[in-house]
Amino acid sequence: MERRSFLNRTAAVASGAALAGSVHLPAASAATPAGPVHTRKDGAGPQYVANKAPLTREPFLRLPPGSITPKGWLRAQLDLQIKGLNGRMPDVSDYLGLTTSGWSVPDKPGWEELPYWLRGFGDLGYVTGHAATLELTKTWIDRILATQQPDGFFGPTSVRTALNGGVDFWPHMPVLDALRTWQEYSGDERVVPALTRWLTFLHKQPPTLFSQGWGSARCGDTIDTAYWLYNRTGDSWLLDLVHDMHTNGADYTHTIPTWHNVNLAQGFREPAQYGVLAGDPSFEAATHRVYDTVMGRYGQFAGGGFAADENARSGYHDPRQGFETCGIVEYMHSHQMLTRITGDSVWADRCEELAVNMLPAAFDPEQKGTHYITAANSIQLDNVPKSHGQFDNGFAMQAFMPGIHQYRCCPHNYGMGWPYYAEEMWLASQDGGLCASLYGESTVTAKVAGGVSVTLTEHTDYPFDETVSITLSSPRSVRFPLYLRVPGWCSAPSLKVNGRGTHARRSGGYLVVERDWHHRDRVELRLPMDVRVRTWRDNRDSVSVDRGPLTYSLRIDEQWSRFAGTDDWPEYEVRPGSAWNYALDVDAAHPERSFHVERTRASAANPFTAATTPVRLRARGRRVPTWKADDQDVVTPLQPSPVRTGERTEVLTLVPSAAARLRLTSFPTVGTGRAATPWASCTASFSGVDDPQALVLNGPAEPTDSYDQELPRFTWWDHTGTDEWVAYTWDEPIRASGVSVYWYDDTGHGACRVPAGWSVEYLDGSGTFRPVTGASAYGVAKDTFNETRFDTVRTTALRVAVRLRPGVSGGLLAWRVRGA
Repeated sequence: MERRSFLNRTAAVASGAALAGSVHLPAASAATPAGPVHTRKDGAGPQYVANKAPLTREPFLRLPPGSITPKGWLRAQLDLQIKGLNGRMPDVSDYLGLTTSGWSVPDKPGWEELPYWLRGFGDLGYVTGHAATLELTKTWIDRILATQQPDGFFGPTSVRTALNGGVDFWPHMPVLDALRTWQEYSGDERVVPALTRWLTFLHKQPPTLFSQGWGSARCGDTIDTAYWLYNRTGDSWLLDLVHDMHTNGADYTHTIPTWHNVNLAQGFREPAQYGVLAGDPSFEAATHRVYDTVMGRYGQFAGGGFAADENARSGYHDPRQGFETCGIVEYMHSHQMLTRITGDSVWADRCEELAVNMLPAAFDPEQKGTHYITAANSIQLDNVPKSHGQFDNGFAMQAFMPGIHQYRCCPHNYGMGWPYYAEEMWLASQDGGLCASLYGESTVTAKVAGGVSVTLTEHTDYPFDETVSITLSSPRSVRFPLYLRVPGWCSAPSLKVNGRGTHARRSGGYLVVERDWHHRDRVELRLPMDVRVRTWRDNRDSVSVDRGPLTYSLRIDEQWSRFAGTDDWPEYEVRPGSAWNYALDVDAAHPERSFHVERTRASAANPFTAATTPVRLRARGRRVPTWKADDQDVVTPLQPSPVRTGERTEVLTLVPSAAARLRLTSFPTVGTGRAATPWASCTASFSGVDDPQALVLNGPAEPTDSYDQELPRFTWWDHTGTDEWVAYTWDEPIRASGVSVYWYDDTGHGACRVPAGWSVEYLDGSGTFRPVTGASAYGVAKDTFNETRFDTVRTTALRVAVRLRPGVSGGLLAWRVRGA
């Protein structure tokens, strides 16, 4: 279901749509890498609020908001956010009126928009100290708290009965985050009693409430708040509430209950969260299984997201499929929480991958607008709906705009991305130490063992450079462990303290230095960044290019045009001004030798544009002329690598993918000889609701029957009883001696049937399509491949010509060409 469609309907129907498409997980547990083991002989414990028994102790703890001051490029992104859409959202969003929102005036309407915005906006104030942001945050906190009723309910009255006559508890979840971080920042004594009253209200609801609506798929958010409150009050009924939510909410422990991208981005962590109470490692393993299953099916390209332009769809796993902006920030947040819960550095790696490769590309460079989806391969961002099924939604999703009503959730929700990232750069450890979890220019002031307050100042150009320097300021000597994350891509880190090599134990994905620290001690961590090529076997053996944490995209000339909006809030389309259809020429034995690292002299604070990035790569590639956009300017799917092309070799420029709004990140590779595949362009006489690119996507597919709903399909609907065709075109001649087609037929469900007849035609030397000779029978059987053999032809194009039956349409699930 399209999110906009959902928003325009009553919330009472949400439960079925939000959780459709349940898939059972394999029984075997995924291997779970061990997190750091915290042991201290002196018994020093955490210096911040930690889990009370019976909750399992978290290896790492979040520091109070305001403890960390981001600098460098991250501070520049936060400043853009203050001046941009998130910081000035009340100027453009009619959902945020102090006198018109139900979160301020309960009899007015209200849902998720204000909660989404406030949780990111408040933390933006805490990490920057921006006075106006802090003042407006306090105003909204005061207004929200003032709406609380004697029974604990607060916010819009309409939400009380919005879900099948009961309370829709989903929109409260982001508000709870906003209230919690405000309390941690300000010490506001009203918050803990207010949250206690709200969760008491929830606890009194029928447990079946948690099986309904968006909240069911996202109840891990409320579990996190219940733990937060329990650790401050010790109220044991809160753990009963957690059990009710886990038992009745969407089941991520044994299944994948939803393929909605934001539901998955938030919900997949719930088993690990419940495991904190259950004390059973199988729940953490379940979270790993869900993540591995989703990413194994739909995350087979670089950037850290997965193919779900609203919902993940079977067969649609190509890197042209987008990942919603809400999904980016929610996935980052989940990875941050799992870093603390498990102590496993892989989650911080995954958060970093999203942050430095995908998040900046979701906005225009000034953060005046965002778009709904960001894809690894995307060669035009326009404000035109795509009607051939390329994306799950039928509305336009790619242009940059405030999008208050076009994209609705994403403009209000994206604001937590960078502030939460800044707040998770440094963590406290259970054993009284500190952890450098996400690297970036920053300063942190925090308590360590013995309650001593120290300041660590981090200097680095990471992720563009490989050296991280940390200087300690302390009122006296103090002993504590310092945890330094070693990213999974780094095989040979080196560490010095005060200029000398030092002993550090390796604990999971961290280097741990425990010593007596002194004022002005200096730590230097080097994380050598080599160029690496990743091959994505499940996406046609395409490749992506990384250096350190950064993935690189082809630099495409971006032609920005303002199509609407105002000077303050422009709305942009972006079209390509240069060729994009390249395959990389990669040395198979030594892929890293195929690329040359170049340092630019760019000094701009914002490194996330092609013109201002401080580093880029040079590569070699060749054009693939038959790799074209479809008739609605969407990049067509990848085809098997290596590909054969007769074009000349060119020197290409690759830039960090976060600096590329037009993006080619998953590349085919160049090959020669019989191992190389010619690239086919696929076109049709008519494409209405279905895209002929389905036949490219389904190249290796084995349909279960002619009504297979798991595969993309191509039909000529709504043409009926007509003569139609679908064609493959190659850049160079190929030899063919047969084709196999698998007809689509939805008898009993729709109006597509196998055709009355068909034939195969080839393009001759004069540019005319002619029937092949010597063809065997042209079968029209359902539920099987129909193969015809014919006299060998040498041609640059083949087409299947069909005659549709009177009164009905038709189509194909797969079409294969047999070589000579």
